Amino acid sequence: MANEYNESSIKVLKNLEPIKKRPGMYTRTESPTHMVTELIDNAIDEALAGHAKNIEVIMYLDGSMSVSDNGRGIPCGIHPTEQIHTLNVIFQMVHSGGKFENDSESGSYQISAGLHGVGVSLTNALSNKLEVKVRRGGQVHQAIFENGETVLAPEVVGKCAKSDTGTYVRSWPNPKYFDSPNISRSSIQGLLKAKSIFLPHASIVLKIENESGFETFTWTYENGLLDYLNKEIIHEADPLGEPLYFSHVLPEATEHNMANEGIETAFVWSTTPGRGASFTNLVPNRDGGTHENGLREVVFAGIKSFAETHGLNHKSIRLTPEDVWSNLNFVIHAKMVVPAFASQTKDRLSSKEAVKLVATCLKDPFSIWLHNNVQLATEITKLCISNAISRTKTEKPIERKKSSGVSLLPGKLSDAEIIGPESELYLVEGDSAGGSARQARNKINQGILALKGKSLNTWEVASTEILGNAEVNNMAVSIGLDPHTREDKIDLSQLRYGRIIILSDADTDGLHIQSLIMTLFMRHFPQLLLNGHVYIAHPPLYIISVQAHGKMPFRQLYAADNSELDRITQSLADQKVSKEKIHVSYLKGLGEMDPINLYESTLNPSVRRLSRLLINDWDAAIETFNIMMAEKQVEARKKLISNFKPE
Repeated sequence: MANEYNESSIKVLKNLEPIKKRPGMYTRTESPTHMVTELIDNAIDEALAGHAKNIEVIMYLDGSMSVSDNGRGIPCGIHPTEQIHTLNVIFQMVHSGGKFENDSESGSYQISAGLHGVGVSLTNALSNKLEVKVRRGGQVHQAIFENGETVLAPEVVGKCAKSDTGTYVRSWPNPKYFDSPNISRSSIQGLLKAKSIFLPHASIVLKIENESGFETFTWTYENGLLDYLNKEIIHEADPLGEPLYFSHVLPEATEHNMANEGIETAFVWSTTPGRGASFTNLVPNRDGGTHENGLREVVFAGIKSFAETHGLNHKSIRLTPEDVWSNLNFVIHAKMVVPAFASQTKDRLSSKEAVKLVATCLKDPFSIWLHNNVQLATEITKLCISNAISRTKTEKPIERKKSSGVSLLPGKLSDAEIIGPESELYLVEGDSAGGSARQARNKINQGILALKGKSLNTWEVASTEILGNAEVNNMAVSIGLDPHTREDKIDLSQLRYGRIIILSDADTDGLHIQSLIMTLFMRHFPQLLLNGHVYIAHPPLYIISVQAHGKMPFRQLYAADNSELDRITQSLADQKVSKEKIHVSYLKGLGEMDPINLYESTLNPSVRRLSRLLINDWDAAIETFNIMMAEKQVEARKKLISNFKPE
């Protein structure tokens, strides 16, 4: 039997097979960028431990990348327990490495970026070819792998001075594992720029090969975090005073944290919205994490206490963490012996101990600073209270007279400044995407309502009951209409927005969310469709970054699907743009888009793509919706889907 289930059905994935079988569990698969940064992390860890002073990263025209350092060099003897060469252990065995004993005084690394031993074995598994050279003990050792398998066993290929030590690794990523084969130049530049903050005495060099040779980049932040905050975070913001800087390392273990752990942070408030960057053991955490949460708690507690002590609070105003946080520009770096991350990509620190670490290191020093700098601290506190007053005004019940009573605008609605026929309400999938959309929108006439996950299927729910669902109620109140039928006489002057735009991810989940919202409108708000008020936004699936070439400046193009991506790349080829100058980023969701990209591609009326929903045959539409959404129409649904033939 083809589907027989017995003992032979149980498979064991060995060595690098788990990575090759499920690469998405170990790395981002939109490009090899994260995969090769594992090589950078190893070199940085050598520098962080004080053994490497020079790190060189080279990106080649053939799509490969090399990383070299003058650290101690990978050990090159026979492994004592595995009884094979140590290079084979490190590059061909998942969960091998020298960073598992960070919490031991005998450990090779006290603080490091890598912990799980996945890094270079991951790079090797997903590379067409990987070459490693090690200088150690007066000898040069070399090994070569293809598709993770050994093609040149580790051997001594030369001699060097005993003082000349270090490691060189070059990887040629295998494109079959990635949506795009190109390593992101901008990501590597940003990563090395961020790493250089914490290693002011080390030389970090990036070389990028082009048709005329190599372009070289170096970064210097002599004052570390303060320089980075001023140059990269604050930009043109209007700061309140000079940035604050705090650094502390625990000399002894505490109840929650180990000895030698600590934090370093620099921050300043500004009259403009704040920005920030978070790191753990030199690794950028683009989604923040528990150390960022700890900083948020400390600054809120400090400002709240200062306001109470100096009688700055308003009786009717309650200060919240967001009031204090929204104008803060910050950089925070947590040094942890055994950090835990939400995933192998280390985008978010998840160690709960980090919250205590930040509090232990920062709470008292920040409180002392506040009370020693009363004038500036008062100015900062008044800014935070001003935020609270503005928020409170927004949150005050706004009455809208209706036949059924009074409705309150939902807290998740970021209303447009001008309400009316020329205004637009974006119904956005998820809080993360909603946050990006709020930053990207034109506040004058574009409102944003973030929806929590998938909406209720309202096809068979009575109109008298649907407003009991919070998400449906939020949409109804934000739009300004009560549930109704096609025959009802509706006063469309009550409509708060002239366009209702559904904005969801360009994937199957996004399409499902679209269908649920359309079902709601079809069944309970049909006048919106009859009068052409509902639209579907089409965000891009790809961002194509084109480096400057000839007289053309740097530009970014957007593709809605694979066919459009092919057309754009062919057009660029026709324009004689070299492949090395083109980087394609696959967007897994709206939350991954920078606000500027979201505005340029999806919210800007001059270039965005909207589909207006119009019903030509109402009866046919009702029949289709009934088949797709009614609970008892399973067989009819199966038949309809089986007969569906995509164009």
